[in-house]
Amino acid sequence: MMEHRHLLIDNSVFIPQIRELLREGHTARFKVRGWSMRVFVEHDRDEVLLAQCDTTQLKIGDVVLAEIAPLVYVLHRIINVQSDLLTLQGDGNVGMTEHCRRSEVIGIAQGFYRKGSRKPDLTSGLKWRIYSQIWLSLTPIRRYILFIYRRLWLRFFRPI
Repeated sequence: MMEHRHLLIDNSVFIPQIRELLREGHTARFKVRGWSMRVFVEHDRDEVLLAQCDTTQLKIGDVVLAEIAPLVYVLHRIINVQSDLLTLQGDGNVGMTEHCRRSEVIGIAQGFYRKGSRKPDLTSGLKWRIYSQIWLSLTPIRRYILFIYRRLWLRFFRPI
């Protein structure tokens, strides 16, 4: 059995390498860090599969890796598009949004490897599209859903 090692690399080093790989036509797969895309993408558990994208084709609902300030990166969902300006929000965020230009998008999520699965939930798949539509429509009550999840679900049903 092969031993797995984990190496934590600062985003200021890691993300430029990801950007270069995507520019060369490769995809990148890495573990998600942070809680802002909770409830369906969990910190240090799930992985994202990123690809280069045509930024002119970005739309509401797409999950993108973007540089929102020099060396500040987020993997968030697009919630609004106004010409060249994109508004981003993590699925686990309630009131906080970020903005970036299309040119600051590094890549687009093609899928997520959730809960140790060997097969990704593709963002082009029916499951992900339905989830996205439902989650975006629940924005007015998302605060309460996230509260219940954080307080009850994680407390009583978190796997050991």
